[in-house]
Amino acid sequence: EVQLQASGGGSVQAGGSLRLSCTASGFTSDDYQIGWFRQAPGKGRLGISCIGRSDGRTYYDRSVTGRFTISSDNAKNTVYLQMNKLKPEDTAVYYCAAQHYLRVTIAPNEYNFWGQGTQVTVSS
Repeated sequence: EVQLQASGGGSVQAGGSLRLSCTASGFTSDDYQIGWFRQAPGKGRLGISCIGRSDGRTYYDRSVTGRFTISSDNAKNTVYLQMNKLKPEDTAVYYCAAQHYLRVTIAPNEYNFWGQGTQVTVSS
């Protein structure tokens, strides 16, 4: 059974940083992709970044390019999202999710396995 455990959320002031972690278990091969998503109050769930487990290929939504960095520690089966220069509009519940690797995508409906969310609050 695939399971994802997200952690690392919290409250920071604008301009601050947080690092989220997502630990995956249950995969029987390395051919999968981890994505990070967020959902602000009253809004839909949006993809912000992804990374392939086997090839390390990454992708970012334009809203976070240059501020967020996704990385992977394969030995720990953990993907990180380093979030710098945080803005109040980054406030949301952040989720990690996984899919069997078909193509680079941050479309939420293409991900099959979801972790619980972690709250990120950025104050001005």
